[in-house]
Amino acid sequence: MFPPPASHPHRCPCLRWPLPLCCHQCHLQPWCPAPLNACPSQTFAVCALVTLLWVICGYSMAFMPGSEWLGRFDAVLLEGVVYDKRAGLVSVHHLATSVPESVFVMFQLTFAIITPALIAGAFAERMRFAAMLAFMALWSLLVYAPVAHWVWEPTGWLARMGMLDFAGGTVVHVNAGIAGLVCAWMLGRRLGFGQEPLMPSNLGYTMMGASLLWVGWMGFNGGSAGAADGRAGMALLVTQIGAASATLAWMAAEWVVRGTPTLLGLCSGAVAGLVAITPASGFVEPKSAMLIGLLAGVGCYWGATGLKRLLGADDSLDVFGVHGVGGTIGALMTGVLASPTVGGVSGSLQSQAAGVVATLVYSGVMTALILWVVDQVVGLRVSRQQEIDGLDLSLHGERVE
Repeated sequence: MFPPPASHPHRCPCLRWPLPLCCHQCHLQPWCPAPLNACPSQTFAVCALVTLLWVICGYSMAFMPGSEWLGRFDAVLLEGVVYDKRAGLVSVHHLATSVPESVFVMFQLTFAIITPALIAGAFAERMRFAAMLAFMALWSLLVYAPVAHWVWEPTGWLARMGMLDFAGGTVVHVNAGIAGLVCAWMLGRRLGFGQEPLMPSNLGYTMMGASLLWVGWMGFNGGSAGAADGRAGMALLVTQIGAASATLAWMAAEWVVRGTPTLLGLCSGAVAGLVAITPASGFVEPKSAMLIGLLAGVGCYWGATGLKRLLGADDSLDVFGVHGVGGTIGALMTGVLASPTVGGVSGSLQSQAAGVVATLVYSGVMTALILWVVDQVVGLRVSRQQEIDGLDLSLHGERVE
């Protein structure tokens, strides 16, 4: 417990930007699915559900010192997260000593929310609402919290190995990407998949959503510096460069392959660049960000097209193709391009690869087990007629367009 810091580096808009993205994740993705299919209800409910789980034990499991695998349960119900105005005391976390711990808890909560919200995009239009809630609750505690502890808490085994992940390339995007792929496999394909074009419901919303994502992502990456300082400024700059580079790279790849660039491709490229620069944003120089963005644009275009066909999964919003592939590219390139002058440390490709593989295996296996359990208890997939009618009407009795 310490007196409030004399300076106020936490007076920064970075905390305000990410939360709206969590609540509206479905409509902010370039591949926004067909209307009437419950995606808004799912993401809004996930935001509320994960918030309470984070308060109860998720934060403690992820960010309390403990074993190499999981944090101690010292902060259950946020025990020890204190602000005492009369005594002039405020608790701080050892990973963010320049801000009150309440700010750190809230900021990390946005990552805990958006990760399962991303997964929901992979099974859009297919999962029962009760099954979705059960899956998200179990996944948040059994998968997200442990992986966050491994990578971000200094006592975690991947952190001790030297893995670098500034703002969630592995913890969020690789983790959500492989989980989304497993969900798409186990739930099966949407009605009409492969027989009729399943395009975004509104390209105007697509562009607006991608634009808001681009802005809001600055909060995730800049805020991960823990203060409004030079490192936060560099994180913002390289995030912009990475996103712009990937936008143009995806556009070029699509132009060569399909003969024409599209608005959907431009928006998807921007998200791919944001994903890939995320783990590197506090460790690389601008020229490296440009390279990461170019690789992500081309790599994620392949992930959302060629690789998707090879895998045979109906991943509605290309969660694996963009977030899984983009997060992997970013994580590996962080090991190659990390600059000691920016982040104070050099990267290790071996450590980065170990972290990516461990996350893919653990998250993939645990996701499959959780889905199996939920299917046995409440059933995963809606009926054929419910899917035809649209999940908003059949599950919630309302229309959301």
